[in-house]
This record gives sequence, C-alpha cells and structure tokens, in this order.
Amino acid sequence: MTQTPLTEAEIEVLLDEYLEADLNRLVIDKPVQEIAQLSRYQQTRSLHWVNIAANAHIEIGFMVCLSISKAIKLMDEESLQLWIVHAMEKLDVDGLIPAVQSLGDVEKFAAEAKDRARGVTFEEVNSMLSLFVQGLAGRALKLERSEKVWTDTETIYLPEYVGSFDDYEDNFRLYKSILAHQWAQLWFGTWQVELLDANKPTLCLLNQLDDLLEENPDALDYLYMLETIRLDKRIKAELPGIHRDMHHVMHLLGETLIPVAWEAEVKPLLKPQASIKDSCLLLSSIMKKEKPNSLCFQGIWQLEPLQKALSKRMEKEKQDLQKAVWKLSEEQKKKKLKKKEDDKQLEAPKKLDVKKTEETEFPEDFTLEIILDDEPVQLDVVANNTLSSILQDFGEIPEEYLQTGFAGAYDPEEDKKAAQDDVWSGTYHEEGAHYYNEWDYKRQHYRKDWCVLRELEVTPKSTGFVKQTLMKYAKLVKYLHKSFEALRGEDKLLKRQVNGDDIDVDAVVEAWADAQMGMEMTDRLYTQMHRVERSIAVMFMVDMSGSTQGWINEAERESLILLCEALEKLGDKYAIYGFSGWERKRCDIYKIKEFAEAYNDDVKGKISAIEAQDYTRMGVAIRHLSSILNQAEAKTRILITLSDGRPEDFGEYRGKYGVEDTRMALLEAKQSGIHSFCITIDKEGLEYLPHMYGSANYTVIDEVEKLPLKVADIYRKLTM
Repeated sequence: MTQTPLTEAEIEVLLDEYLEADLNRLVIDKPVQEIAQLSRYQQTRSLHWVNIAANAHIEIGFMVCLSISKAIKLMDEESLQLWIVHAMEKLDVDGLIPAVQSLGDVEKFAAEAKDRARGVTFEEVNSMLSLFVQGLAGRALKLERSEKVWTDTETIYLPEYVGSFDDYEDNFRLYKSILAHQWAQLWFGTWQVELLDANKPTLCLLNQLDDLLEENPDALDYLYMLETIRLDKRIKAELPGIHRDMHHVMHLLGETLIPVAWEAEVKPLLKPQASIKDSCLLLSSIMKKEKPNSLCFQGIWQLEPLQKALSKRMEKEKQDLQKAVWKLSEEQKKKKLKKKEDDKQLEAPKKLDVKKTEETEFPEDFTLEIILDDEPVQLDVVANNTLSSILQDFGEIPEEYLQTGFAGAYDPEEDKKAAQDDVWSGTYHEEGAHYYNEWDYKRQHYRKDWCVLRELEVTPKSTGFVKQTLMKYAKLVKYLHKSFEALRGEDKLLKRQVNGDDIDVDAVVEAWADAQMGMEMTDRLYTQMHRVERSIAVMFMVDMSGSTQGWINEAERESLILLCEALEKLGDKYAIYGFSGWERKRCDIYKIKEFAEAYNDDVKGKISAIEAQDYTRMGVAIRHLSSILNQAEAKTRILITLSDGRPEDFGEYRGKYGVEDTRMALLEAKQSGIHSFCITIDKEGLEYLPHMYGSANYTVIDEVEKLPLKVADIYRKLTM
C-alpha cells in the first residue's frame, strides 16, 4: 500500500532536527513546501540525503535542502548520491565555500550525470592507472582528480570522469590517453630545465622564448600543439598500444593531430632526436598559421605552479645526491683503511662520474655507469631513483650535483634527527606524506584524503633489553624454536591420488563397493606425502599509543623479540611497524622491521626503542600497512595487531566513529586478500572486537604478563 505523504508540519519538524534550523536561523519554509509536494518515497529519500549532508556540515545540509526537490526529479538515486558525495569531498579537500558552490547548479550536474553513468570515473581507475604510471620509466608520480588536466611534474591531475562516448571501453581509452600524454611531457623533456649563469634552474622553453611568450599570450598554445606533435612520435615508439588508443579516440571525435597547413613545417619534430628546443625553433613561423583546436587528451599548461614544484624538488634532489656521494666516499675510505693505504690518498677529494652507455637512436635509451674516483660503484635504490629523476629534469647530471658537498661536515645521525624533528613542521606538511580516506559512518561515505600519515624512523637503542628477554624466557625460546622448526618441515598426506607411495585403503574399499554395484572404478587409489611449501607474509602492527606506557610496552617488546626468534627458524616473511598519532593530520607509522630487512642488531635495537607515544587512530594505520603487506610476494597475507584498547583519538574519533572506521579499514584489507587478527589485553574488548574483526579473529589476554607467552603460540596456530 502506498504511504500517505508527510505533511508540511511533519517535514518541518524533521528538517529542524537535521539542520538545527532555529539555532542557525535558517529559513526553511520554501523547501518544506516543495518537499511536501513530492511522493512519500521521494520525501523519504530527500530527507535521508539532507540528514546525511547535514552530518558533514550544517551549511551543506541546508544547500541540499534548498535544491533537493528539484534534484530528486532530475536524477536517479545513483546520480543523487554522487551529487551530495561530491560536495562532501569538496568540503574535506577544498573547504566550505567550494563545497557549497558545487551544489548550486543542479541542472548542470543532472545533465552530466548521464555522461558519468556511462563513463569512466577517477575513483574507478585510480588504483589501476597508478600502477600503470609506476610501471613506466621515470619518477614516482601521484594522481589527483581535478577540473583541469595538467601536471606540475610531481602530480598528474586527471578529470573526475570521462564520458565522451557511449562505449565504456572508448571512454577508458581516452582516460589512458590523457594520462599517457601528461606522462610523456615529463619523460620526453617538455619540462626539461637548464642552469643559467647564476646556477638557477629554468625551463628550457622559457630560456628560449621568454620574450615571445610575454608578448603574445597565444604563443604558449601554439608551443603546446608543437610539443603534442613531437610527443606523439615518441609515444608511438615507446607505447604503441597507447598510441593506437590515442588515435582511435581522435578518429571517433573527428580530430586531426597535424593540420594540413602545418605538415611541411613540423617535419623536424618527427625525428627521434627532436627536443623541446626544436619545438621552440619552429614557434615563430608556425604562429603565422591558424591555431588548431586542442585535442581531446591534451589538457592545459600551468607554468607558475609547475616551476615552484620543479625548484623545490631539484633543490632537495641535489642535496640527496650529494649525500649519497658522500656516503660512497666514506665507504671507499673504510675499504682503503683496511688496505692500510696512506693518509694522503684517503683525504683525496671525491667526485662522482656518470657515464651513458649503450646509446641508441633515442636519447632516453641508455644505461648508467657510476664511477667514483675511477672505480665503479653502486648507488642504493633511493639514490638511483634520485639520479633518474635528475636526469629526467636536465637530460644530464649537472657538474655541481656530482660533488660531495657534505664532506667533513655531514653527520648522518644529526641529519636523520633533524629530518625527524622537522617532519611535522607546518600545518599540513605535504612533502613525503601519505593521504588516506577515512570512513564516516554518519555520512555513510569516506572523507576524502582526510588523514595525513608519515613513516618515521626509530633510533635503535642498546640491545641489552633483548639479551635480558632471551635469558628471562630461555626455556620458552627453546620450545618455540622446536615447535616452529616442526612447522617448517611439515608434510601433508594427500589421499585419493592417481599414483603415490602407498595404498589408500579407504579409496580401495569405496572403489570395490562401486565395482560390486556395476559402477566404474576410480583410479585414485593411492596416498602421497606432499611437502607443504609455506608462502606467508605477516605484518605486525604494534600499538604505540600513550596508554601502552609501562608494563604493556615492555610486554609488547618481549613478545616481538620472542616472535622474531621463532620466525627466524620458520622462514616466514614478516615486518614490524608501530603506530600512533595525534588527530587526523599527524598519523605516525614507525618503521621497526621491513620485509626485506634482516633480523639484525639494528632491528633488535629498534624493538628495544619502542616507546609509548600519543593516541590510537587505527583505521589509517591499517590502510597504510595493508598497502605495504599487499606488495609482499606471498600466497597468504596476515595482519596481526598488538593493542591495549579500542581505537581512540581527539575529537570525533572517540567511540563509535573510531570503531566504524577501523571496521571499514579491516573490511578493505579483507577484500584485498588480507586476513586480520587482533591480540589485545583490553578486558572490555568483547564490546567492540567482534564488530570490528568478526567472532573468531581476535583474542583477549586477561593479564599483561601473559602476552609474551601467548603471542608466539597464537601466531603458530594462525599459520598452521
């Protein structure tokens, strides 16, 4: 039976409650009248979305209230949700005014909803395209959604959705083309820089054409089209599949890469050796011709923010490379000391040479040979990435970048301490931070990039604590070694095999019975011993909140030591990270042991140095550590949390909000193939752990001193 629509009085009561209209002096007479004209179903949906929006911010709720009666007639449920969620994400990322403005033009959003429905959204393809762009050569790049397509050489800004075609695959081809074109600008030297006399890095295109660009505002558009033609040739050689996609979508839209009037002029750009300088040389003559329209995948250039990002990165990379050279020179000194070479030779100045080898017709196709004082050396992964990024910016390594710079003054420990002390300076301190969404159960949606997380180093302490622990639990250590070694060598009896080591009596009896009944006998009559190959990666997530101070902290450290001792016998991959934080903009992850790191004195010292910190914002820590765990090569991935209490932080993260966000983070981990388990000493854990972890994925230890005795045993049972 159709329900009777709500009256104006009933609607007003509900809106007063959702919007706190009296307190905020909001006039809701008109929206009350408009909602009263809707069907009961439409009224229910309208009031639901007003309530959701108001939970994000009263002003957002009020704006939704003003337009909801119009919106619900123009949009289906999915589009309506997207309209409101888009505003809430704007609120989180850009602030209240942009969020309110995004709700203003309901008709425009409704018209675009059809394109969104059939198209490709940033949310859908972000993870996939992030992996795609990481697989391409060059520096690590972030992907962000934006109203305009562009890059600042650190981040590629992509559209929120692409819906130009009826076919989903064609929309996806266009989205990939947009990304590939922005990447090509970085890799093939559109934003290459030069060092002026004052050693100030400046874009090549500005060095070549500064006056012309200043005189004619259209010059940059002409130059962008010339670069697009040059880059097309490079993309064809490097990414032929993407190149076909780019020309496919251009064909569908009736676009042409090279205007007929330009064909003769741009031939130099089609050569493999063509660079940004060749595009600049053609600019004056090409500007006499008609300017073509932009292509579907092009985007725009924004030079001012781009130059800021370039300058900031290049200064940092210069220092990073000089530090790497200094470290290499120190290592060579140590080697020469062992050979007892004279002091004069030891004090000789150090210089790094980078030689290109195996060059081909393409300038970016080369390998690097690193020479330090005529001896080949190897940079670590981080330094190699820095070197690659510098090459991408300059096309070569500037001479001054190859000097040690820090010799005699650079102290690695002081540098590390200074970096860690400064890590959260400023309000948001964007550089090097990780951004994570957070689930808001009131909105029933994520808050976009709500938490800011940083990985921090732990300074090792004396390993005396480790020795004391091993003495204290000497008998238990022997038992753990023995039981974990047994796990490593475990064999499994496989029954009903086609061939094997012995007869499967049960299978033979069943086969004989089948034969007596006139049925065909099976040939699976044997047993076979099969060696179980363990393929397990385990992440230990250690609560370092302030409440763990004292006995709990000591028990956690003892547990980790016993676990490490046992796992070294077993051979499973494992990593250890601590977590703490102080509100959403300062979420800390402490690196204690990475998967690739050996269990050595340095790791033992870091375990000994684990100390209580701040609060327990657990959801963001789970999301970050899950991303690390998912990169480990293993069939089975387990996330084990050692904690003393419920998720908690300042403000709204207390209570249900924190529990629901943690639960959602655990569900995300489960969907990615991670099995999560919690070991806690919180006697009140039964109130919230079943809701977060499920009925069988946690254990409550009633006494702190039992923690070290139980953790290893629990691990053994989890991985059997």
